[in-house]
Amino acid sequence: MPKSVAPEKLERIAALVASQHDGMGLEALLRALPEPPPRRTLQRRLATLIDQGRIAARGEGRGLRYFAAHHYITGTAAVQHYAASPASSETYVPLSAESQALRTSVRAPRSQRRPVGYQLDFLAHYQPNASYYLPESLREQLHTLGKSSANEAPAGTFARGLAQRLLIDLSWASSQLEGNTYSRLDTERLIEFGQIADGKDALETQMILNHKAAIEYLLNDPACCVVAPSTLISLHALLSDGLMPDPLACGRLRRRAVDIGGSVYLPVALPQRLEELFTATLEIAAEIRDPLEQAFFLMVHIPYLQPFEDVNKRLSRLAANIPLLRHNLCPLSFVDIPQQAYIDGMIAIYELNRVELLRDVFVWAYERSCQQYTAVRQQLVPPDTLRLRYRKELAEVVRAVIHQGESVTETAIRQLMPASVASHDKQRFCELVRREFATLHEGNAVRFGLRPLEYAAWRADSTARKRDEAPTADD
Repeated sequence: MPKSVAPEKLERIAALVASQHDGMGLEALLRALPEPPPRRTLQRRLATLIDQGRIAARGEGRGLRYFAAHHYITGTAAVQHYAASPASSETYVPLSAESQALRTSVRAPRSQRRPVGYQLDFLAHYQPNASYYLPESLREQLHTLGKSSANEAPAGTFARGLAQRLLIDLSWASSQLEGNTYSRLDTERLIEFGQIADGKDALETQMILNHKAAIEYLLNDPACCVVAPSTLISLHALLSDGLMPDPLACGRLRRRAVDIGGSVYLPVALPQRLEELFTATLEIAAEIRDPLEQAFFLMVHIPYLQPFEDVNKRLSRLAANIPLLRHNLCPLSFVDIPQQAYIDGMIAIYELNRVELLRDVFVWAYERSCQQYTAVRQQLVPPDTLRLRYRKELAEVVRAVIHQGESVTETAIRQLMPASVASHDKQRFCELVRREFATLHEGNAVRFGLRPLEYAAWRADSTARKRDEAPTADD
């Protein structure tokens, strides 16, 4: 049984970490402590402080540094730890003093909250790259947390390395925020094996599968991963497929008024005005250079406008990942966000045009995602640089083999090989194509823009050819 640690020893470490705005590494802590414990003992005490929410860690190996937990939130001293609310057993995220006041306001009975409509000034007063919802110091901290070794690689490289984990995490967490009761394990089985969980509503299953399709849409084609009306309309079509009372509303800006459940906010009702504001909102978003600011802006203003009849918050959560994917920052999975904290943050946007509460939710969620994907990344095999360099050519050859009904032979691969493959890479490229086909199946063929039925038909033809070509006993 591990020995208990004297509280004053933990306090001394926490105070040292808090005294350094840029954080401290393990060696620096060992030098700074008056009576330094053994290295392993200090590591265990640091892990205890992390579990208590008093400090946070970022980086890997020798670059690992420890920070006071509040540096990751708002830079203010008025922060509560992620724990039960003093008034109840409700779990929440760390809050600034401003956010605590907002939470009290939005929790007031509806009868005490003044009905409000869409406030154009909330959008008009935002000046891209001059106005910021995320302060500079906070943006810097989040960039440090989210940066990857794939900074100079093509857009989406980092996320594609975590694709399967991101598909499951984001599909599950985003659906859970909508009240979906699928567990993470059930979500994993559905996405990987098509196994529908027992006792689940068909709409819940559809919601998960729609998330999967929308996330794959962003991951598989970097050209689609842009902040533009066409991208958001396509994402909405994928996310809302089979879930809208009116099938025509799928991927179409709304043409009727809507209400917001639990809120006194009344969104814009006039279709022409809605279309103008949708275009203006995305034009402003597209001008924002900082990807984290852009992500948060989309999380704020897409639900606030309510451009579609439903599925607006789900759309905003996926849209927030677009700038992160394009800049190879850690994606935002929304895992472990308390649903009520997210709802309170959105109501503060709707009714008060105040971003502080949702900002605390966003920052906590992004820190959480970075911690999780840092751990996942450490377990991954380093990316194949040849595969990264020739990812487009690889997809082109795989599709051509399938569409033309070819066998996976070196002759066929060389005939289909694009001219952009350097001569000294041709042999390795052939081997790469063969490796891809060895692991290709109906469930992952979508990575190359192939439908499952296309792959299944090619596989059946390929099997038949091999059988016909096999020598018989009479031969």
